[in-house]
Amino acid sequence: MNRLSACLITLNEELNLPRALVSLNGIADEIIVVDSGSTDRTAAIAREHGATFLARAWTNYSEQKNFAAERAQYDWIFSMDADEELSSALQTSLLDWKKQEPTSSVYEMARKTWYLGAWIKHSGWYPDFQRRLYRRDAAQFSGIIHEALKFEGKPGRLLGDLLHYTVRSFAEHEANVERYTALAAKQMFDAGKRNWRSAMWLATPWSWFQNYFLRGGFLDGYRGALISQMAARSVRLKYAKLGKLIEQGQRSTGGETP
Repeated sequence: MNRLSACLITLNEELNLPRALVSLNGIADEIIVVDSGSTDRTAAIAREHGATFLARAWTNYSEQKNFAAERAQYDWIFSMDADEELSSALQTSLLDWKKQEPTSSVYEMARKTWYLGAWIKHSGWYPDFQRRLYRRDAAQFSGIIHEALKFEGKPGRLLGDLLHYTVRSFAEHEANVERYTALAAKQMFDAGKRNWRSAMWLATPWSWFQNYFLRGGFLDGYRGALISQMAARSVRLKYAKLGKLIEQGQRSTGGETP
């Protein structure tokens, strides 16, 4: 039987963590929680559920997750966020997988998101395949913001949804967009990207059209409209913030803004 280590990274997740850990009962052979400084009951909750609780100062998502995998006892890792939960169908798929000879070094599964009181079934948010089950000697997370597993070959696929309980309010969604777009702009700036004006004006409306019409956002009602609106806003803010970083760099060196 394949032995499985579930790895989670946390920061003040006392509201979400119990649900995630309960869904791992009977599935994970061990649970590793790597925390970056929680001041709530996250540590106590993790220990109450039998998890190994480790503290690590925050660097970025990829490094936190790779650290958790390195501290695991078993080679097969299931990486899970604290605001996620295994559906019953995914639990069954994982139990079946544990009894079989693996055919891939990485497996993906669909993720379904709960947003403002309903499950989102379109809008570019579903099926939103996530690669979370992997052999740690064959894959590793990379990327500062939208971290992803880097590996060779084709992933396998498990049935069932990984349930994602995202923002609890529209205000929280707005705050997340502000935070992630600042990180994205810094990442683009550090990578040497300097073309921002045309990208901002062209990519922003295209993002809205793509999510609302091509990806079926209109089928999710007003929630789909909000998701499409915020996706477009994310694009606009990301490039606008990149432009500000470029202007600041130009002023500090005495050059002209491109």
